[in-house]
Amino acid sequence: MSLIVLSTINARYVHAALGVRYLAANMVELKPETKLVEFVLGVRPADMAEAILAEKPRIVGFGVYIWNAEETTKVVALLKRVAPDVVVVVGGPEASHEIDEQRICTLADYVITGWGDITFASLCRDVLAGRPPREKVIAGMQPELKEIALPYALYTADDIAKRFLYVEASRGCPFKCEFCLSALDTTAWPFDLDSFLEEIETLHARGARHFRFVDRTFNLKASASLRILEFFLERLDERLFVHFEVIPDHLPEKLKAAIARFPAGSLQFEIGIQTWNPEVQALISRKQDNARAEANLAWLRGHSNALIHVDLIAGLPGEDLASFGRGFDRLYALQPHEIQVGILKRLRGTPIARHTEAFGMRYNPDPPYNVLATDRIGFGDMQRIARFARYWEMVGNSGRFRGALPLMLGEAPLDAARDGPLDIARDGPFIRFMRFADWVFARTGKTHEIALERLVELVHGFLTTQLGIASAAAAEVLRQDYESSGAKGRLAFLEQGVRPDGARSASERRRLRQARHFTA
Repeated sequence: MSLIVLSTINARYVHAALGVRYLAANMVELKPETKLVEFVLGVRPADMAEAILAEKPRIVGFGVYIWNAEETTKVVALLKRVAPDVVVVVGGPEASHEIDEQRICTLADYVITGWGDITFASLCRDVLAGRPPREKVIAGMQPELKEIALPYALYTADDIAKRFLYVEASRGCPFKCEFCLSALDTTAWPFDLDSFLEEIETLHARGARHFRFVDRTFNLKASASLRILEFFLERLDERLFVHFEVIPDHLPEKLKAAIARFPAGSLQFEIGIQTWNPEVQALISRKQDNARAEANLAWLRGHSNALIHVDLIAGLPGEDLASFGRGFDRLYALQPHEIQVGILKRLRGTPIARHTEAFGMRYNPDPPYNVLATDRIGFGDMQRIARFARYWEMVGNSGRFRGALPLMLGEAPLDAARDGPLDIARDGPFIRFMRFADWVFARTGKTHEIALERLVELVHGFLTTQLGIASAAAAEVLRQDYESSGAKGRLAFLEQGVRPDGARSASERRRLRQARHFTA
């Protein structure tokens, strides 16, 4: 039994929540009375409520984020219905802004806004001592970082063996990009580097090898970044993997030298380009040297083994479909390993809201608050971009179509083309892949639950019917892709029952349906 339960709902099991671990680490004398209870999306709210109440807590604290707000609201509603005397406290980014508009904040007994590291423990002391605060909304105190106990000892052996370990060498961000909650920060605050590295050394000694830094601007201060990189270089082994978020236009030579020493498979950079359009950058207060960012991306691909994952955002104020497409093509030409096409989200509290009326921004009223339409991109085209993003994840980012993708995007010779030769200068990668996305959705009506074998079949159909590539040539490329991806089994569609448009014949559909019923 525990007097206090700290809980959150993670998107997947492999994500170990850092925020609630910070709260637990700073409970001081209440630490023995506090239990961490994590869940994963997909668990029934009633089952979560039951697991929490099994601890017979007096106080339950929830970390609320954009991905779990709806499910957490359901859990809180159940708790207040079946155990109204339990004090419910909510906090986190989602609960820190627009409080009056959120049912979860209405249901909760207390809402902590901003930093909760120290404030949650203080609130628990007051409640347990019989002096509960009269104010429902409590502004979190932001202490100096040296006053915050680090949470890394709370990662269990199971966490180390099976989950991503999230760590941070700094908090905050000095930049003011209006789509990001970090725009509300005044600067970036570094943790004491010696103390931080001691904690990471302890994790490493316990067997941890997969570290994900959540610092918004890892490479902001090159001297600190270099020390961290050298720390991991001294501990390189075949299992080590380190992930950083870096700003694209700041890569000093000494950092390049360290980065170049990492072997393949050990280092990943997540890099936010978001938009190449200077006018849009100015609108959203994003300062980025595009030429330097482009040069640094080219250097990383040409001179390092780091896996490069780059973000673009569709639906920003002032950007139309053509501008976004040009930005995608510019980024694709640099050949990052992964391009994440995201749709703008109006995170609660972010300054991007100031553009809503001027640019006709229409947002989903429910999480994840994605933009549905702007004055430059209508709802239909925004839906097309969302499907583009999903199919790109399956085809472009998966690494499973390394031979077929250049054919799809016009980087390899074509045998023939629909309606004559394609104008490669006009039909760049974005337009070509958008055609693929439109074509696939028209035939499947799906963006999820497409098996790999079916996806290969669809790519074959597109290559042959839309780009005029000979069936045998397309099949051979796809067979090589399939085998090199490590996939098992046969591509039965290449052997029988497939029409040129990628659709299965009626007899083949019937045979496969019957086979599913009789498969052990």
